[in-house]
Amino acid sequence: MSPSSSSHDIVLTSSPEGPITAYNASTGAEPVAPIAPSPDGSCIFAGGLSGNIHSLSIPSGDLIASFLAHPGSPVSCLEISPDWSLLVSGGDDGRIAVFPVFQFLQNSSQSEKDKSMTMIRSFTAHDGPVTAIVLCMGISQPTVVSCSTDSTCKLWSLLEGKNLMTVAFPCPISGIALDPSETDLYAAGSDGSVYHGVLKYESRKQRRGQLITALPGKHCAAVVSIALVNGGKRLVSAAEDGSVHMREVETGEVVMTMGNSNLESISEMVVAKRGIVDDGGRRRGCGGSSSSSGLPGKELCALGIKEAGELEKVMSSVMEDRGKAINMLESAIEVYGSLLKLILKEANRGTNNSNGGKPKDGTEQ
Repeated sequence: MSPSSSSHDIVLTSSPEGPITAYNASTGAEPVAPIAPSPDGSCIFAGGLSGNIHSLSIPSGDLIASFLAHPGSPVSCLEISPDWSLLVSGGDDGRIAVFPVFQFLQNSSQSEKDKSMTMIRSFTAHDGPVTAIVLCMGISQPTVVSCSTDSTCKLWSLLEGKNLMTVAFPCPISGIALDPSETDLYAAGSDGSVYHGVLKYESRKQRRGQLITALPGKHCAAVVSIALVNGGKRLVSAAEDGSVHMREVETGEVVMTMGNSNLESISEMVVAKRGIVDDGGRRRGCGGSSSSSGLPGKELCALGIKEAGELEKVMSSVMEDRGKAINMLESAIEVYGSLLKLILKEANRGTNNSNGGKPKDGTEQ
């Protein structure tokens, strides 16, 4: 293992029967729970009980770096932006923190004070632990949807850190899923129900008490994870009692009931499709986009996320204008080429007429 900082070493171990565990040379072991893989599979990010986020190299398992995201509170969930520039974490302290991914991919000897300066944004999101987050880099504005044990789901502007919408539920929520259009919200309830709500965030005003409905086919235990599959046509939910329900999104009806034969407890659900792993109710459906466009995290950290977003719009406009200018220039060159041929043709005709129709050598035709 490689050292994570100049002050102490951290050793990580894994076991088929247990979680990945981080051992601090001075304080002992630190279990980690939420894990988020990088899109290219070169590393994974893990959140610890100490509030630190660790990055590990794959397949060596070497610890690359560790950063404090939630002081004195366990990290409860992690999410990577579709363009792989930002890492967003939720904690038991009810806060959401945003980091540029690049700082987790290089060994650092900075002090803890210097490390904290690399955080792009941190804000209090809920009155209870954050149980899941979904990050969407939308066309109009990037947003974060979060849920919590405080029985709410909230929509946040990532550029401004403002609450755009609050949806209240009758029970704690452990997972969320968004349909491809990012307008329909599905929530995993601790009472065994799967709830459906509608996201409309044209207005920036905070709104509570949005209309929600419980879908038919209630689980007998708390729902721990939820995900959309088959292009958003089916909704899969998993409960603590080992039951798995598949629903038709259009009707909300359960069309298939699955689960292990012994009904062993389920703590998480992973959906694998075409070689891509979707970790259940943690990173689901924000239009299905995996675009790599946009400014990298290092520039976002330096400029500030709002300024970077504005700069990206300007850059896109400049690129579009440059393309139009190139097309106009090519058209102008074609016109000038045709005009030049016409001028040369007329010039040759005038020369022949001045010679009385005789060739330049003066012989009779």
